[in-house]
Amino acid sequence: MKQLIPFRITTPGSTANLGPGFDSVGMAVNRYLILDVMENDTWRFIPMSSDLNGVPEDEENLIYKVAESVANDYKLTLPACRVEVTSDIPLSRGLGSSAAAIVAGIELANQLLNLQLSNEEKLRRASIFEGHLDNVAASLYGGLIIGSHRGDGTDMVHGGFPDIDMVVYIPAYELKTEKARSVLPESMAYKKAVLASGISNVLVAALLTSNWELAGKMMAKDLFHQPYRGELVPELAMINSLADDLGAYGVALSGAGPTIICFAPSGKGKSIQVHLQHAYPEARIELLKVDQTGVVVNRDSFVKQ
Repeated sequence: MKQLIPFRITTPGSTANLGPGFDSVGMAVNRYLILDVMENDTWRFIPMSSDLNGVPEDEENLIYKVAESVANDYKLTLPACRVEVTSDIPLSRGLGSSAAAIVAGIELANQLLNLQLSNEEKLRRASIFEGHLDNVAASLYGGLIIGSHRGDGTDMVHGGFPDIDMVVYIPAYELKTEKARSVLPESMAYKKAVLASGISNVLVAALLTSNWELAGKMMAKDLFHQPYRGELVPELAMINSLADDLGAYGVALSGAGPTIICFAPSGKGKSIQVHLQHAYPEARIELLKVDQTGVVVNRDSFVKQ
């Protein structure tokens, strides 16, 4: 495998749900997990950025576990590597850090073992590992995705690369996905489910026709998860009101939260960022754009910094 090393894998973070698009709508953002992969005698994952503090540096690392699962399926053995890991995707904040790690792990095995997996195979594996497809599909393909992950298959439609600004409110506290899911109901009454599904359908139609004003309206009418998770993220209602006054299209929890994301016309995000930072000086307020590439492998021009 020596001829295959070194290389770099770059995987974008993502936002998901976009309100009522629960577990089925995602969008890649320009925050990245980067793996610089080199030969080594043992497996080591070296954190190169503060957002990775506390992440396992040995074979307990999620990236390794995913890569190993792929190798095991092919009855192959991964060659030991030193992996320098850089990330500006905050952990447990709803910006797809675990999904990026899963996609990167599959790509790591794909490159080391020269498996030549198709994107469809990568998506199916990633969705099974994650349990849903919205974040992993966005990290894999970039841009906007709408999909369905089921026991009998994983299907996805790519919605292009929206030209919008995204302003994210990232609080200091974490919210584990397990806790965020624990507050959701086990079931929903039939009539309410039909209403919630209709809202989600209109969201998707609005996104695919670039009607972001209507998409924002549907985000506010979500019945699937935000009414429940809003109790865990009390800032949601306040930021929703403030961002609306500042000209945002709409506001939603990013994934399971606690990050809150404001969708705005291109060029409008900076002023929203400034106003939110003034209102919430203790939080990280960042201006994001839609990632255009998805996961990328760079070998020919890889240069160790």
